[in-house]
Amino acid sequence: MTTTTIRAADGGSFSAYVARPAGDAPAPALLVVQEIFGVNAVMRDICDGLAAQGYVAVCPDLFWRQKPGVDITDRTEAEWKKAFALFGGFDVAKGVDDLIATLAHLRTMPGTTGRAGTIGYCLGGRMAYLMATRSDADCNVSFYGVGIEGMLDESMAVTRPLLMHVAEKDKFVPPDAQAAIVSRMAGVALATVHVYPGVDHAFCRAGGEHYDAAACDLANGRTREFLRANLA
Repeated sequence: MTTTTIRAADGGSFSAYVARPAGDAPAPALLVVQEIFGVNAVMRDICDGLAAQGYVAVCPDLFWRQKPGVDITDRTEAEWKKAFALFGGFDVAKGVDDLIATLAHLRTMPGTTGRAGTIGYCLGGRMAYLMATRSDADCNVSFYGVGIEGMLDESMAVTRPLLMHVAEKDKFVPPDAQAAIVSRMAGVALATVHVYPGVDHAFCRAGGEHYDAAACDLANGRTREFLRANLA
């Protein structure tokens, strides 16, 4: 496992997991944005998988302002309580600032081309949407982002390609919220929204309660094509 240290814009620093592709050729970069369980094995595996596809993948510790080094699972009630407490205490605006700092950092890392996008899950899916509206990331991918329906007034600020994956049965994103997202993003030329019938939140969390291999394979395939088109 390798890590890098990133300086926050308002002082302090935080760590990020780094996965690199094989070979010495410069590669585009991906900022991988965590779920509410921290930079855990699931997120590290995602980074490793993206590195195998040819990207430098970096996953920063977004909870560092509350508790650095969070690495928990979705397997116990105690861990869920801890995760929701961290989620409740998370400062979204400062989180975006930290992601923008990470984006600038990874664009200048040795072995990168300077092209960089974001890909986020759950909390990270919300943050990837906000990176599409508040940063200059070259492209952004949101997997089952939570709370986006309350931030749709920012949608017209999307100036780079945005891909969104929505779970039809998402218990954290009810039907009216999904309808608002689909309707609003239909008017954003650079946004594409896919809704996956019959699946629940975190359908791409390998080993999770709601993991759905078919839906995840479809979403990941669409993501691979999107990233190839926008980060080459």
